[in-house]
Amino acid sequence: AAAAAAASAGLSASRRSRWNQTRVGMRDQSAHLPAISQWPRRPGGRRPQRFIGCALRAPVRLQFGGDFAANSHNTRRNVLIMSESFEAPAQSVETLIIGAGPVGLFQIFELGLLGIRAAIVDSLAQVGGQCTELYPDKPIYDIPALPVCGAQELIDRLLEQVKPFNAKFHLGEEVTTVAPEAGQFRIATAGGVEMTVGAVVIAAGLGAFQPRRLGVPGAEVFEGTQIQYRVRDAQQLAGRRIVIFGGGDSALDWAVALAPAAASLTLVHRRAQFRGAPATVAKMLELEAAGRIRYLEGVADSVLADGATLAGVRIKATDGTLHDAPADQLLVFFGLHPKLGPIAEWGLHLERKAIAVDTEKFQTSVPGIFAIGDINTYPGKKKLILSGFHEAALTAFGIQHHLFPEKRQFLQYTTTSPIMQKRLGVAADSPADAH
Repeated sequence: AAAAAAASAGLSASRRSRWNQTRVGMRDQSAHLPAISQWPRRPGGRRPQRFIGCALRAPVRLQFGGDFAANSHNTRRNVLIMSESFEAPAQSVETLIIGAGPVGLFQIFELGLLGIRAAIVDSLAQVGGQCTELYPDKPIYDIPALPVCGAQELIDRLLEQVKPFNAKFHLGEEVTTVAPEAGQFRIATAGGVEMTVGAVVIAAGLGAFQPRRLGVPGAEVFEGTQIQYRVRDAQQLAGRRIVIFGGGDSALDWAVALAPAAASLTLVHRRAQFRGAPATVAKMLELEAAGRIRYLEGVADSVLADGATLAGVRIKATDGTLHDAPADQLLVFFGLHPKLGPIAEWGLHLERKAIAVDTEKFQTSVPGIFAIGDINTYPGKKKLILSGFHEAALTAFGIQHHLFPEKRQFLQYTTTSPIMQKRLGVAADSPADAH
């Protein structure tokens, strides 16, 4: 309390307000945690040394520890990192990961097994990338040992898996500068965070992205309320009149998933050919034949309003005729409009707006900078989460050799390696950080 009062006293009015909001947020989150005396003991009888870490660094730098989960059922509510820099000195970490989607999160784990400390930056305000931002409730069926896993559930599981490695998260920050400096890289973000790292992993998915919008007059009034570009809570759509735009996986998946509980569901696509999985297309056609889905081939012409409330949408069919579709909710899945942003200016070899890498360690044309996940390209590339996990594993070994070229590399297994078990926190002895 004394430290908090002293820190608050030294801030401007605006920063004092943000400081107080952060203190309240921390207090609110901590109310859901059991008393320290009730925390489960780790092997060896020790309680966790740090569940939520908070440090003040001169002049003032607020940093939450990155291992906060509190057994919450909604990780999106947990503020994993709140980092606000007040002229703090640049910090030095071994590896920076750009992008906190599933592949970026798994990179923390693979580096941690090798004893390499990581920080992670994401332009979004929460972890999860597209899984959290676009389709948190979408089921995923191709994760090993998990017959079905929700997209947000996958992120929650990955966050639990990386907890032992205490990675530093910087959310709501866009990396603007990656500059070579004395064998390392100087990093700067638009928000003023600076650090020096030995290696960089770009796991930014499609880059900085925005959903493609409906694009008809008056639609912007209802965006964020009755016009959505992602499904935030599928249960709230039960009993609603829904119109879905799009012909890809997201549009088809949600049409099939929402049709049974919706009051009505209309699917609109501009042509007869769909880009989704054949099995999903077949299921959608079955629901159309059963009268659960109305399919219209055309495009949005205009929105229909009843005062300040969206009442429906007018569709212009491919033959030029107009059709009115009553709606309480429009779901638009026209895909993303990806932009590499500052990444395009970092001197990396690009192929069709993707970063070219080798397939030995997924290093880019700049030694020490690696790229994994949807943002990279190589012969035979497949944009799958599963492929990204494989890339993260090999990248970790590539980074280890880049950082410590004089050391021999040994392939160790988590089932038998004492040092890996220490790093994971499952051994009786204290964790080890040796490389």
